[in-house]
Amino acid sequence: MSAFHKLDMADITGEAVKFTEFKGQLCLVVNVASACGLTPQYAGLNALHNDNKNLTVLGFPCNQFGAQEPGSEAEIQDFVQSKFNLNFPLFSKIEVNGENTCALYQFLKSEKTDEEGKADIAWNFTKFLVNGEGQVVERFGPTVTPEQIAEKLISYQ
Repeated sequence: MSAFHKLDMADITGEAVKFTEFKGQLCLVVNVASACGLTPQYAGLNALHNDNKNLTVLGFPCNQFGAQEPGSEAEIQDFVQSKFNLNFPLFSKIEVNGENTCALYQFLKSEKTDEEGKADIAWNFTKFLVNGEGQVVERFGPTVTPEQIAEKLISYQ
């Protein structure tokens, strides 16, 4: 079993989610924030999730960039539901850089660096595409839109 599928993380309500449930499907892992200039990408991510039956978007709130995700899990959940009617899995707040980096992001960053060869996450809405076998196949910078990613998904389905 892949390192990705061995993980389990707490969802936004605190329930454990075993990543074995994502075996055989593409996952787009995104560090998200509610008060970022890129926050409107939630709409496109939701569309990607809804329009591609073999893709699950996994959202991970993170407050490490400009303190743009300061709210509690309940506040984050209320925000994404009221603004975007979000229906992809959202997880508890995590850290993606530094000594408290969660296991998921340790794995993702070790598998795919950015276009400059840097492992650390530069900003909110960095995206990792993980295939059904749990391999990280693409890393997209924050400004790469969900619509641009949709065009690339065809080669992985």
